[in-house]
Amino acid sequence: MADESGAIAHSAIANIRTLAELFTHRVRSTPRGEAYRQYNAKTENWDSYNWADAADQVRRWSLALAAQHLPPGARVALLLPNGVQAVWIDQAALALGCVTVPLHAIDNPASIAYILADCEASLLIAHSERQWDSVAATGVAMPALKCVVITGDEPPAQRRADSVSVMPVDVWLAARIQGHGGELPPPPGAGDLAAIVYTSGTTGKPKGVMLTHGNVLSNVKAVLAHVPTRADDLYLSFLPLSHTFERTAGYYLPLAAGSCVAFARSVPLLAEDLRTVRPTVLVSVPRIYERVHAQIAQMLAASTFKTRLFAWAEAVGWRRFCARQKLPLAPEDESRWAWADALAWPLLNLLVARPLQARFGGRLRVAVSGGAALSRTVARTFLGLGVPILQGYGMTETSPVVAANTLAHNDPTSVGTVLEGVEVRLGENRELQVRGASVMKGYWKRPEDTARAFTPDGWLHTGDQASLDGGRVHIRGRIKEIIVTSTGEKIAPGDLELAIAGDPLFAQAFVVGENRPFIAAVAVVEATQWKALAASLGVDPDDPASLQAEAVREAALRRIKQQCAGFPHYAVPRAVHLTLAPWTIENALMTPTLKLKRNNLMAVFAAEIEGLYRPR
Repeated sequence: MADESGAIAHSAIANIRTLAELFTHRVRSTPRGEAYRQYNAKTENWDSYNWADAADQVRRWSLALAAQHLPPGARVALLLPNGVQAVWIDQAALALGCVTVPLHAIDNPASIAYILADCEASLLIAHSERQWDSVAATGVAMPALKCVVITGDEPPAQRRADSVSVMPVDVWLAARIQGHGGELPPPPGAGDLAAIVYTSGTTGKPKGVMLTHGNVLSNVKAVLAHVPTRADDLYLSFLPLSHTFERTAGYYLPLAAGSCVAFARSVPLLAEDLRTVRPTVLVSVPRIYERVHAQIAQMLAASTFKTRLFAWAEAVGWRRFCARQKLPLAPEDESRWAWADALAWPLLNLLVARPLQARFGGRLRVAVSGGAALSRTVARTFLGLGVPILQGYGMTETSPVVAANTLAHNDPTSVGTVLEGVEVRLGENRELQVRGASVMKGYWKRPEDTARAFTPDGWLHTGDQASLDGGRVHIRGRIKEIIVTSTGEKIAPGDLELAIAGDPLFAQAFVVGENRPFIAAVAVVEATQWKALAASLGVDPDDPASLQAEAVREAALRRIKQQCAGFPHYAVPRAVHLTLAPWTIENALMTPTLKLKRNNLMAVFAAEIEGLYRPR
């Protein structure tokens, strides 16, 4: 249940129909309330903007966009880092009935060019001229694109290439505002498109998900009613605003509640920004929590005393968390000394839990984890030590949240209960299917794909296998990714990969076994952990051949087996190939939302995977 302030905010926006109306409502309700913070590299301070400031900036951009004479529904593509400028432009486009197409700033140029051509974008707002030049160099025809506006600190010389004008933002804004009479076109309706968000494309070309104002706003209202959100909350935003998860949970939701959003400088500076900003709400993907967990494991490795102290604090904290949430303890988590937990906790809280919480600023009320599953090991550590992680489930096609845990009812083995106004059911092969106002209009220019995405009676196929237990949703894995071995066993790879990556030795993991006699794994080893392992086994860490040494493989498999102890024996990998080269967006092995590109990984490691199944 939402707290009182959340309920008030939900009630206040009950009759609002569009995202443009939501922004207007917020400005009128709390014009002097703090809306955004952004670091100013020139002054080395954080600039603050209230809602009246935000309205002034959105008005400037609205006048400039209106002077572009774009028709209703015109696509405006945004290739920008997180920041206030992305907000001003998005709100201006929404107010004019244009359709925002958010692009991943770290995506490869060919993918960006494909999206610009596919959505028929009329205007592109990019951060740097270099970004645009790399996109233009792909040679992809973009006949609808008329103007590219560059917003960065190094503005380009105004030029025209073929039919596309390239202009610095100050020149573009000044020229358009001066030439505009001040009148704006009629606002959009609830059924009009607000955005076309392209899926990550783990296989094949990305598809444009069409989300209406009504889709997104219904999800905002439902999340606001489900998860406590307060006007005095301070968010730290670092996930790309091109990610639907961040757009709804980290942008439109605080807008609805009247909360302030501080934009982190970058992921490498996130740890420092957390300590400086001290947010009360953090919207994140599991990878951030996993990195902190790995850093802690690396720090503890040098001290047996600290390792034991941390393990004691984690065990006591986990029992306390389970008691509060009325969750059953696993046999391995029970202790005959549990009666002393209340006596030990004040000291363990002071020595272990509070220092961990301080890594996140020390004030977190809610730490959201979405986009992928969080491993049990990581969830146990953070929840036990007072970092209030809430997992949820959703997809771009559902705007995106379908279900979420709450602070009062938080079961980390599930993705929580279904949001108000959203319905779920289990279809063939226990596929989770969804229906509700937040479900997409369809895929842009892909009527066949849209038809295939829905059941004959109108439910959206999620492609995820699930179970529904006591009102809670448990995701079991992607149906298309379920591995079926030659012995007929079925294994969800995602759960295995999460378990393996719970060991700090393994930075990333990928499991295989389709039509094979057993499960095997390919894993990226963390450099520092690898050096320690190599030293313990007497092999040269700088020799690539050492990774494939028999002693190294056996040690890695022992650690994998420990991590996978809770899985059936047939699911535990029996062979492993190790590598030091990480899988990234740049080498096309990860999507911009940090999901594994399985087909690409299978192709890159085809020879090594074959070798894992040869008799030894």
